[in-house]
Amino acid sequence: MTISQILILTIVTIPLLGVIIGRLRMDIAALTITALLALFQFAGFGIFGPSNRPDLAILSLSGFGEDAVIILISVFILTTALEKSGFARWISSQILKVGGNSLRRLIFLFSGTAALLSLFMNDVAAGALLIPSVLEVCRRTGINPGKLLIPVSYGSLLGGMATYFATANILASSLLQSASPPQEPLTVLAFFPTGGLIALTGILFMTLFGPYLLPARKQAAVYQGNKPTGSELEKAYGLSERTWKAVVTENSPLCGRSLRDIGLGQNYGITLAALQNGFQLIPAADHIVKAGSQWLIIGREERVRELVAQGVQVELENKSTTLSKRGLSLFEILVLPRSEAIGKTLTDLDFRKRYGWSVIALQRGDSSYRTDVGTLRLAAGDSLLVVGESSRKEDALSGRDFILLEPSASDQPLKVKETVISLGLLLTAVVAAVLGVPVYIAVLIAAILAVSAGTITMHEAYESIEWQVIFVVGGMYGFTIALIESGLAASAGALMARFADSFGALGLAGGSFLVASILSQIMGGQFEMMVTGPIAISAAIQYGINPQAIALAVAIGCSNSFLTPMAHPVNLLMMAPGGYKFSDFLKVGWWFFLLSFVMLLVGMILFWNL
Repeated sequence: MTISQILILTIVTIPLLGVIIGRLRMDIAALTITALLALFQFAGFGIFGPSNRPDLAILSLSGFGEDAVIILISVFILTTALEKSGFARWISSQILKVGGNSLRRLIFLFSGTAALLSLFMNDVAAGALLIPSVLEVCRRTGINPGKLLIPVSYGSLLGGMATYFATANILASSLLQSASPPQEPLTVLAFFPTGGLIALTGILFMTLFGPYLLPARKQAAVYQGNKPTGSELEKAYGLSERTWKAVVTENSPLCGRSLRDIGLGQNYGITLAALQNGFQLIPAADHIVKAGSQWLIIGREERVRELVAQGVQVELENKSTTLSKRGLSLFEILVLPRSEAIGKTLTDLDFRKRYGWSVIALQRGDSSYRTDVGTLRLAAGDSLLVVGESSRKEDALSGRDFILLEPSASDQPLKVKETVISLGLLLTAVVAAVLGVPVYIAVLIAAILAVSAGTITMHEAYESIEWQVIFVVGGMYGFTIALIESGLAASAGALMARFADSFGALGLAGGSFLVASILSQIMGGQFEMMVTGPIAISAAIQYGINPQAIALAVAIGCSNSFLTPMAHPVNLLMMAPGGYKFSDFLKVGWWFFLLSFVMLLVGMILFWNL
């Protein structure tokens, strides 16, 4: 080995060991590797090419300009828009209707739904979306959550094997293009046949044998309850008997005046919760009142009836139809002990203008106030029930005056328009990619259109991006270039090619899958793909084996993270609510580990002719 090759291995190995033993974050490790590779190339070592080319140090940053980074950012935005639309909640509600009390049926439905969701969104997001539904089903049926949460976790991992849009799978396609010589990337549907075979087999296995293999553990205490829904908060604050529908008549003297000028809070002591436009509720905002304007208002009957003299028709709203069920976002805000808001009224704070929310009720001790809320002087510990746009919640959290408690969104309705737009854009991007449009162009345009259509704000788009993944992918790309340019990938590939010489093309695919699977238990899939992928692809090229098939085998191996809770974040997500022990994942996971290996070999034979 040359000095440059030894140096590259040393630069990578030390941070990687820090990741494995838990002393270093993956993104910090990746950026450290990036900086050191650039430094040594600049210092005269042949990391990215000839040693007398210090200008080549910039190649350590080239990963941040790769199409894989653009694809990942765009996918994060699109899947968050779909999540925000309530599509996953709608699917969960259908599970509650169909599953009944049958454990096998629920295992099949939850694992299958997790796999379906992970075809379009991040595995962790798919798993997290289903946790509230699992806990709700368990409360209703008496089934232990330990019987259903591992199926959700494993279902999301299985679905990740069948989609192009998993991080490791996107990287596999990108690594093929950066190989020496460059290879054709994987198509959008390349993962579906083999990955789908593994996913289907895994879900059926879980359905048949899960009731016997899955543990029944005592839940962590914090998960034995659940966050209240918006509807439950409305009931707790006693809004049902104080919510009214108001319609402005043609002869009303209020027509032509602004809501701020009318002063419903100051002059009548009532709160405008929302404006109604047909069946749609819109968070309250100042506007010019017109004949036919419809409001949802909150207050005591005698105060509300005062509006009748102003040409407003009022009637008590249906108690069973809550604001939350009709699509309004409700939050609870607590006044902190050292808040500057203490002793001031909501009017003094100009709360609605400052935060964009309407306070519809206030609770102090055991007493709830729904009338003249704006004139009450706030005290430490007061809780305010507010309604408004969820995108404004950062405004309330930016100061030291309040703490925000976000309720469960499980009672929120499906936003049909947003769902159609988000799902339509995602599917259109997939179809465009299948027809030959470069994937990064298709998903980038779809993400831009999602923001332009208002299904997700730019602030939410920035929040949706998992920056740790972006830094790992961009940072480790320099290592991939160093592997290729220094000859390390070719040397390691030659060793793997000897393995193929003994066991054939199918042996190389299976061996690459097993190496990726074992490493995925101790490091993140995107990190591990950048280490194993170039070597396996190089071996395939040297031995004349289809490099796309080998890259796919490695990528699927990166999702074969069933053995330990640390192998994937979605497993860790299930630990506390399921009350799981470390050994629970090993007991169930080794079956899926072996099953995935066998079905991968079957897929390589059936779909890749190895």
